[in-house]
Order: sequence, then structure tokens, then C-alpha cells
Amino acid sequence: MRRLAAPLAVAVGAAAAGAFIHAADPTTPGGVIPECPSKHFLGVICPGCGSMRMIYSLLHLDFGAALRFNAVGLLVLVALIGAFARWTWRRARGDGAGTMRLGGRAAWCIAAVVVAWLVVRNIPVAPFTALRV
Repeated sequence: MRRLAAPLAVAVGAAAAGAFIHAADPTTPGGVIPECPSKHFLGVICPGCGSMRMIYSLLHLDFGAALRFNAVGLLVLVALIGAFARWTWRRARGDGAGTMRLGGRAAWCIAAVVVAWLVVRNIPVAPFTALRV
């Protein structure tokens, strides 16, 4: 049971964050959660813009809205859930430290996807304007 203390702490933290996002309703303008600083001050839609609304939509089982708010963020969230499940499973079985490391290629691939998402979301012509949130 001691091996599962860290995954349990992460799960409790994620549940608390989800409860806050659910209660704060980021889809309502002027709410508790402020607008993204890069969007507000610079007019740039960052790769994470729409993530709170995406999570809020997922909590309400509105997968279409979640995809619309941040498609790449949704893919990242799915990957994080998979990594969390694998980490928890390895810790429960006692397989080493239960750590996960990214190789150099994976890190570069992730960086390329994030930069591409940043660029594509900020192209000011159709059909790319549909990616703005």
C-alpha cells in the first residue's frame, strides 16, 4: 500500500483540480478562472489555450466541445492518463522505482507538435481560424 501513496496523491490532486474547474465553469466569461495571459496581453493563442474549458467539457461528457476547445490538449490528457495508469501499475507490482523517462526523440517530437499547434492556431485565415478559442 505504501507504494501507491504517490499515485494516490496525484489522483487526489487531479480530482481536486477537476472539482475546482467544474465549480468555476471556465466557459462563462468573467468567471473565477481568468483568461489566458498570452491571449489577453499579447493576442497570441498559446498551445494550452482552451484547456480549462476542454476539461470542463470532459467533466460534462461533451467530447465534441472538448475537442473543439483544445484538440492537442485532449490528446495530451489521454497520454497523461495512460502514463499515470502505467506508472501506478508498475508501482503496485514493485517493478523498480516505477519511473518513466522520455528519450531524446520523444522530447523533440513533443516540442515539434507543441510549436506546430501554436503556429497553426494563430494563422489568421480560414480554415485555421476555426481553431481559435
